[in-house]
Amino acid sequence: MSEPSDKKKKQKSRKKALARQTAATSYPLSNREISFLRFNERVLELANDPSVPLLERLRFLCISTSNLDEFFEIRVAGLRQKIDGGIEYAGIDGLSPLQELQAINLAVNKFVDRQYASFNKVLLPELEAQNIRFYERKSWDKNILTWVESLFETSIAPVLSPLGLDPAHPFPELTNKSLTFMVDLKGTDAFGRDSGFALVRAPRSLPRVIAVPEEICGCPHGFVFLSSIIHDQMAQLFPGLKPMGVYQFKVTRNSELYVSDEEVANLRRALQAELVQRNFGQVVRLEVDSSCPSKIVKFLQRQFKLDDDAIFHVDGPVNLNRLVSLPDDIDRPDLKYPHFVPYTHPADEVGGNLFDRINAQQQIVLHHPYESYLPVIELARQAAVDPEVLAIKQTLYRTGADSVFVESLMEASRAGKDVTVVIELRARFDEEANIQLASRLQQAGIQVVYGIVGFKTHAKMMLIVRREKNKLAYYAHLGTGNYHTTTARSYTDVSMLTCDKHITRDMQKVFTQLTGLGTASNLKSLVQAPFSLQPFLLDKIRTETRLAKEGGQGHVIARMNSLVDSQLCAALYEASQAGVKVELIVRGICVLLPGIKGLSDNIRVVSVLGRFLEHSRVFYFNQGGSPELYISSADWMPRNLYNRVEIAAPVDRTLLPRLKRECLDYYLKDNQYCWELDSSGQYRRLASTDRPRAEKSTSPKKPFSAQGELIRSLSNLRMD
Repeated sequence: MSEPSDKKKKQKSRKKALARQTAATSYPLSNREISFLRFNERVLELANDPSVPLLERLRFLCISTSNLDEFFEIRVAGLRQKIDGGIEYAGIDGLSPLQELQAINLAVNKFVDRQYASFNKVLLPELEAQNIRFYERKSWDKNILTWVESLFETSIAPVLSPLGLDPAHPFPELTNKSLTFMVDLKGTDAFGRDSGFALVRAPRSLPRVIAVPEEICGCPHGFVFLSSIIHDQMAQLFPGLKPMGVYQFKVTRNSELYVSDEEVANLRRALQAELVQRNFGQVVRLEVDSSCPSKIVKFLQRQFKLDDDAIFHVDGPVNLNRLVSLPDDIDRPDLKYPHFVPYTHPADEVGGNLFDRINAQQQIVLHHPYESYLPVIELARQAAVDPEVLAIKQTLYRTGADSVFVESLMEASRAGKDVTVVIELRARFDEEANIQLASRLQQAGIQVVYGIVGFKTHAKMMLIVRREKNKLAYYAHLGTGNYHTTTARSYTDVSMLTCDKHITRDMQKVFTQLTGLGTASNLKSLVQAPFSLQPFLLDKIRTETRLAKEGGQGHVIARMNSLVDSQLCAALYEASQAGVKVELIVRGICVLLPGIKGLSDNIRVVSVLGRFLEHSRVFYFNQGGSPELYISSADWMPRNLYNRVEIAAPVDRTLLPRLKRECLDYYLKDNQYCWELDSSGQYRRLASTDRPRAEKSTSPKKPFSAQGELIRSLSNLRMD
């Protein structure tokens, strides 16, 4: 098959996908970006929730800040590019890019005010009541001031490089999200020049929050902000001049990497070239101290070529996310979630032969983090050292530093096994780490491929080929989460360990497709994007619709991170109209609107947040009383369905009831950390006295938390 033919087919496929999306927009859909901001509001709500431990509330505040940063770096940056390029067509919600941006700015301004009100008026006083204190400059006594002066002289001033702005020292390129101070100076410098504005950049090597020794402040957990120290000592950087004003600010830049699929000759080199420019993309947001005079704001605005709506005034540190390490650093277990140890089945202890166990059960399903991730790690480790294992194939999207999977893969290669890794270089914000990882793997003799140009490899798969009784046997792991041992302790995900012949043979076909140049395979058990996953989901939903029209009881339950695909939304609307019960557990973005009379009154949408990041994708279809349940790496978004390599796998019928109960039913029952979406696109948090809208009983409900119940039930298993 020739390259031009491949390119034409891909373009034709994308045009068809766009046409399908456009055809489905006759149904009401909310705006994707506003839906994300509402999700972030729910995260912030947890920062103000007294039922959440105090230091965890601080963590949720930081998460809401990090989420907003990435939102501007990617989503708002993309919108601004559309506007600058003169693109005016409306999205699936009917808003043009300019209208979207205006709605975003209005919502973000209100959100930022709420963030800083939460920080200044709620969290800081409550932390201080627990002897965790952040000392403002005005509260420094002589002891703290003496300590600050010494610290500045010895550890901070030597790494600062103040820059006076004049024709010989023009305004510099500031890196993305860096802390910078604008200084308004008065006086004449050593060369007889009249002073004006100067900049001081805080290097990333300096911590943004610094602990004050208890003997200095008398508080066991006392802190000062780096910004406060630099502000206070600014005159030391400009001898003979007087700082009339010091104002901190931060710029957020476009951080998306742009690599032309058609023109790139070497994906790795192209990405490396783009990474150099990531910190210097177009500025899309300016956050500035609320005390900053308008003349300085206007000056900065001109430097960064920003409109008024891209300026955000903040009442406090310009990057609250710099506090994110404090909950871990502060030794106050009483202010954190109780210690939790995942359940480990006795057969999963190190040393037990996993191949035998998988053979005996055919399919093992693990629900993380409630169940230990150890069996997945052990499968890779045992495959590396087992002399009967001939080959290992694995996809890697995000792994984290010092990955045990990487070590096992390299050990397997050194032992003479054939090891192939499909590594996705374009995992957003992990590109540099993945490029370095690819080099390590190649140096260990591992065959490394970068997937398919134009399609991110997002599927999570590991296939092991083993010799048993002079025949080849296949063992596999696939799941909803990355091969990342740290996030496996804090994300909810589902893993499947299996030797099912249909699944493992399908996985072999997918790996062959990813490393070779073959066409789409005829898979028997797995469902794969970008080829068959979206049509498969549509078919399942339409089957429920048909059965309901014929007098049956249609039922769809789907859990995911985001629901954006307009054609799937249209199918769900049509299912609701036919009487199908549709229950959706969508953590983040959801453009579908439930509860519209005559259209979506049989649809319920909830979002559940909590201690663990909800990350599982689980899909249930009643199918006329012969239910099917699938786990997947894919959300119901166009990028997942059309532009990524994703996998959905069927769960064995004997395991289906348990997985449905734990991953779906518990979440639909949650009334503690659950928000329900209404027909206007607004979310209402359920309280224990609330009833789901579809229920008519008015009797109070007992408090129920899905995550809490899963922790409790598995704790009971340990005790048993």
